[in-house]
Amino acid sequence: MDGKLIKFVNCKILRNHSLFEDCFLVGGGKIIDPEKIFFEEKRKPDIIIDLEGCIVSPGFIDIQINGGFGVDFTHDLFQNPEGLNIVAKGVLAYGVTSFCPTLVTSTPQNYRRVLRLLSPRKGGLNGASILGAHVEGPFINKKKMGAHNAEYISDLPNGPGSILDMYGDLSCIKVLTLAPELENSVEVIRWLVEKGIIVCLGHSVADVEVGEEAINSGARVLTHLFNAMLPFHHRNPGLVGLLGTTCENPVYFGLIPDGIHTHPSSLRIAYRSLPKGAILVTDAISAMGFDEGVHHIGDKKIEIKSNQAFIANTTTLCGSVATMDKCVRFFKESTDCTIVEALEAATLHPAQALGIEKTKGTLCFGSDADFVLLNDELEVLSTWIGGLCVWSQSPKFGDSGLL
Repeated sequence: MDGKLIKFVNCKILRNHSLFEDCFLVGGGKIIDPEKIFFEEKRKPDIIIDLEGCIVSPGFIDIQINGGFGVDFTHDLFQNPEGLNIVAKGVLAYGVTSFCPTLVTSTPQNYRRVLRLLSPRKGGLNGASILGAHVEGPFINKKKMGAHNAEYISDLPNGPGSILDMYGDLSCIKVLTLAPELENSVEVIRWLVEKGIIVCLGHSVADVEVGEEAINSGARVLTHLFNAMLPFHHRNPGLVGLLGTTCENPVYFGLIPDGIHTHPSSLRIAYRSLPKGAILVTDAISAMGFDEGVHHIGDKKIEIKSNQAFIANTTTLCGSVATMDKCVRFFKESTDCTIVEALEAATLHPAQALGIEKTKGTLCFGSDADFVLLNDELEVLSTWIGGLCVWSQSPKFGDSGLL
């Protein structure tokens, strides 16, 4: 489709916080301003596609996903690098066009050999775009380790030096989760932010004052809010209290709206407290896309029972088996928010948190033509990256030569 100008008509497009009936143009992998094309260049579209009233949303962005389809990023990629492509291609069916492969607490040796496989790359027919890795640990608090392996959890005795000793090359890291109460964490946060790495706070027993210091130092996101942190208390609100912070820097928070990790009432409280900060994440594990049985996350065995993932022989939750499209629908149903608000929590907000909102998470002119077609029930009909249909449940686009 290189060089082709495509006009999409008869659709409801999400743009500028509104959903309205319109058409849009794609060329060179970007959303094109029609005024310049039609009035200045006098150019007509090469292809016109009738979307038959579909909703057009920016492609979903998942900033926390541990694996799927039998692949665990932490445990499997070194021996089977092709596993990354399996997941990247598989999530297209759920509307995901970009994601951050997530590594849980591990050894320095394993981080170094796996991180090099997670460099950013553009998406297409071979799968969703990779935005860089999300390293969730090992700099977390053992008291809130969840499914992480206690043996590998580490402090920050040497500040930034501890980061380099653990990961080596940081070039493939986009997001890093740490516990802000660890010694030297403020120095580390500032250093990471200078290097363009997004810092998240999680797996922590920090109080709200420690959290505010971390946010003021450049941290931006709370990792899976409510999970692996102190429960909210009116005299000691913990990191959850950052939803009511007066910090000048913006605060975003990940939510796992799978009906298991976060009660619908908690989703409503969080969303209504800070609606522009909500980010939907799957926190999906290797069992996503599979049936019940025994799987693994990192080097721990997990069991799937009634769509819930537990560390084997325990009652400890360890990630989800939810897909992003289901998360969007459950979030909308639970919070009674609008379609626009639900979709922006899976598109615009994660893009803003990562600082990529000029190209991803939006359908404004000049942005990447990464989008998903949905019906009114928010079910995925087809997924597009760079203006190319990369997955569809209908033969329509294949017949048009677009898939």
